[in-house]
Amino acid sequence: MAHQSLYRTYRPSTFAEVVGQPQVTGPLSEAIAAKKVGHAYLFAGSRGLGKTSVARIFAKELGVSEKDLYEIDAASNNSVEDIRSLTEGVYTLPFESPYKLYILDEVHMLSKAAWNAFLKTLEEPPSHAVFILATTDLEKVPETVQSRCQVFEFKKPTIKVLAEVVTSVAKKEGYTLAPDASELIAMLGEGSYRDATSILQKVLAGAEGKKLARAEVESATGAPRLERVHELVAALAEASRGKALTAISHVSKDGADMKLFLTLVLAALRTTLLIRYAPDLRKELEQELGADEYTVLKGYADEASSKLTHAVLLAFLTASDRIRFAPIPELPLELAVLDAIPDGR
Repeated sequence: MAHQSLYRTYRPSTFAEVVGQPQVTGPLSEAIAAKKVGHAYLFAGSRGLGKTSVARIFAKELGVSEKDLYEIDAASNNSVEDIRSLTEGVYTLPFESPYKLYILDEVHMLSKAAWNAFLKTLEEPPSHAVFILATTDLEKVPETVQSRCQVFEFKKPTIKVLAEVVTSVAKKEGYTLAPDASELIAMLGEGSYRDATSILQKVLAGAEGKKLARAEVESATGAPRLERVHELVAALAEASRGKALTAISHVSKDGADMKLFLTLVLAALRTTLLIRYAPDLRKELEQELGADEYTVLKGYADEASSKLTHAVLLAFLTASDRIRFAPIPELPLELAVLDAIPDGR
């Protein structure tokens, strides 16, 4: 038997197990309890947020059996003929459930003709039909369709929430993740539960022990090494242009993702300033970072001669806007160094 992915293994099966989407699960649960179920719902949000999982849970809570649940990939079934075939079947009664429920994934991929063929059925479906349309691009769904649906937008999780999910899944698999290891996986997941869990699976596949440190995540994923982040932050603390530019060059030669490196640098700079200016947060930050990383950043924060300021953080935050369009990935970081250390050596 093929090994099932962690994302499938730990996919939520009840509304209570869905993480971070109360604005969706709350109203849906209430609608079922009050027996006020709509005929059309539109789930919008980026990939890996659980849109399909919530749709399946909704179907289960409505008492829809597998025989009466239809999942359709609208990206590959997007013609007017495909939709006409679907709508013809809508009017037959369910096999053994109170409803026939249709989940149409990536629904923004439907052709204009397909939408036109679907509108009438979507507006006046038979009482036993429920549609759940899912999309990663709400703007491409026609207004005429949105107005006929109850629209629910799924939110991206914060890095903290995603790290907690990753830590929980790893624990269920018998592994312990260091706080900075789970945080790195969360960053790599870029706001997607599915992507973060897939990255965790890759890390666990190559793990030699049951306790995993950040270095093992870096090795398994090719993420920038933490030492490179420290190298740049230390140079910025010294206000040394030369050392800072050399640190960026080292990362480029490593072949690391420069955008991710910038994200890690921003996180380190932000945390350093929080340690310096918000003493009440120090205990919480130490728990999140782990003792080793916290000690390093606290050293930068407490050093009287440190040149790390909010202006340095702002310079690199500006670089995050520029890096998306930069033909040379390291260029925005190099410009940030020149802005942050105008009189540096």
